[in-house]
Order: sequence, then C-alpha cells, then structure tokens
Amino acid sequence: MDLRIIRFLRRHHVLTLATTSGQASWTAHCFYAVLDDQAALVFTSDPETRHGSEMLNNPQVSGGIALETKVIGMIRGIQLTGRSFLFHPGEGRDPVTLHEGSPSDFISSPTADELMAAARNAYLKRFPFALAAKLDLWILFIDYIKMTDNRLGFGRKVVWERNP
Repeated sequence: MDLRIIRFLRRHHVLTLATTSGQASWTAHCFYAVLDDQAALVFTSDPETRHGSEMLNNPQVSGGIALETKVIGMIRGIQLTGRSFLFHPGEGRDPVTLHEGSPSDFISSPTADELMAAARNAYLKRFPFALAAKLDLWILFIDYIKMTDNRLGFGRKVVWERNP
C-alpha cells in the first residue's frame, strides 16, 4: 500500500462505514486501527446493530475517512471499498461469516488466531479505553482506496488496489 495512504490512515481515527441491505443503505461511524501488512482496518461493533447485521449478510462495504478543513489546498480524504469479517475469539475456529469468501482469501498471516491477536493488539494499542468493553472485532480487508490530497495539487488522487 502507498506510504501516503498508510500515514493518512494512521493519523485519523474515525471511519464512516457504509453497508447495504436490499435497496437500502446505512452508515455508521467507527473508531479503527490499521493492520498495515494486511491492508486492513480493525474496528469494533456489535453484530446486532443495523450495520453489523448488514455486514453479516453482505460483507461488501465502503467507507470514507476525511480531514475536516475549510482550506481548499489542505483537503485530504480517503474513499475505500472492501470486505468485512467478524471474528469470534476463543472458539478455536476461523472467522465466521454467512457469505462466500473468508479472510484466508486475503490474509498473509499464517493463521486466523495470529491475525485475531494482531487485530486485538492493534485496536487496544490505539484505543486502550476499549480494554474494559466487549470487543466484537471486525476486520475490513481493503480492496480499493482512492485518496484525494490537494497538498499534492488540486484534485490530485492516489489510487491503490489489492492484487487479485
């Protein structure tokens, strides 16, 4: 992944996540951590929320992360698409989804347990207050990112795609 994208992701904290169900769409705001080596974001959300339920039925999501500014020359933001997976810790099994595909299609980590540990550690390192909360961890494996960075020139885009 492009280093400019990784730096941007590390500096920001809130992902606006978009899910769909049938013809309806929904957005939710989620704190996230970055798993650089997986080109993935880790976030927590109850699977019984509207967006959680929709992700269980359709893992394909989109999202946005933006820098708030009124200065045109400083506008920066990311739009992304990817697949989200809910992990079930302590059950000795791979992440479970109700759809085609699995994290093993994306991960370079040897095991789901190692990925889960890395995801949990990354999230808690960034948000230590979450240690006291119930953590239903999701991993969003990014397929495509378009980053706008007007500091590089008006409307300048940096695009990254996961290799098939």
